[in-house]
Amino acid sequence: MTNKKRKRHSKNDASNKNHKSPSNKEQKIISPSTTKRTKSNESSSFLEKMRARLSGGHFRMINEKLYTCTGKEALDYFREDSSLFNLYHEGYKTQMSNWPEKPVDVIIKWLKKQNPSFVVADFGCGEALISKSVKNTVFSLDLVSNNPTVIACDMANTPLFSSSADVAVFCLSLMGTNYQTYLEEAYRVLKPGGWLLIAEVKSRFDPNNGGADPEKFSKAISELGFNSVKSDLSNKMFILFYFTKKVKQNSKRKEIEWPSLKPCLYKRR
Repeated sequence: MTNKKRKRHSKNDASNKNHKSPSNKEQKIISPSTTKRTKSNESSSFLEKMRARLSGGHFRMINEKLYTCTGKEALDYFREDSSLFNLYHEGYKTQMSNWPEKPVDVIIKWLKKQNPSFVVADFGCGEALISKSVKNTVFSLDLVSNNPTVIACDMANTPLFSSSADVAVFCLSLMGTNYQTYLEEAYRVLKPGGWLLIAEVKSRFDPNNGGADPEKFSKAISELGFNSVKSDLSNKMFILFYFTKKVKQNSKRKEIEWPSLKPCLYKRR
């Protein structure tokens, strides 16, 4: 090998020795923009969690209020601040998203099998899903109206005519301490032979955990002037009662012993 070649090789070797491969620490260097994005994402996630927690807290507060006051008090409560109604229903939708089957869907399916000429009174309609889902004429009733098709009123004092409806529905809406007056109103607006459908959280009818006896509940409604058709206990989340208004009424109705319905209160998480 010539001296020139040796010198060339030695220069290459020196340059290779001076060139260091990046260390593990150097390889893990993150650009400032990436760091900002990560912090921004973490901040957004934290804010979303806080908003969800605050929203859940408002829902629990409003929910407890509705279960522990009269219908008239609830109406006045929402009249003072109608935005609370929207807060409540946002929380309600979140709760319902965890249910494998929703009672309103079962009721809608049942209605679609009935005569489309049936007039329906939907007590405590919420977002008026029944009205949006069936061909029937539906009177959607609730404490607040954010929709021109919804009638805002006390469920114990609706503007409907007597004997004007074929079906009355209470879907998770027997919430007031005077719930029996809602059922008396449903009795008034129903035609003889008309249907009364009541869907309620199953825990409210568990006598072993402070709930009402479903048989005593059905008996009280029968004494109001209804025939008990059936009680559907098949769903693990809710119970569904079916009644029809008696055609012949007893003019001497005795005082009804209404069972107390357990409030459906959600635990703080």
